[in-house]
Amino acid sequence: ALVGYNCSKYKIVIKVIKIYGKCPVYKVGDKMTIIMPELILTETDKVCVHAFLAMQTFVQALARGASAKLLGIGRTDDEGFVQCPDPGPPYTNGGRVVFKIKRIK
Repeated sequence: ALVGYNCSKYKIVIKVIKIYGKCPVYKVGDKMTIIMPELILTETDKVCVHAFLAMQTFVQALARGASAKLLGIGRTDDEGFVQCPDPGPPYTNGGRVVFKIKRIK
């Protein structure tokens, strides 16, 4: 365990805020909730493994007390933004999804 980091002190809420192109999984407003190390299924609409794996490192860091601002994904300590790796048209038939990751004490 990392000294000084408590995984259980934050609830992580990930929300879809924008979709460029067409996403076969998400719609704007969909969310996922995590209380480390558990994905809270009763507070989660859907999970796309491609998007989830792309943001997992940031989720882990935020849950352990790292600042979104210092990680370079936000303007405040408690809220950051990431996107899925699907570039969308003209490269794929999918779409790029932008997520807001917010941690709550």
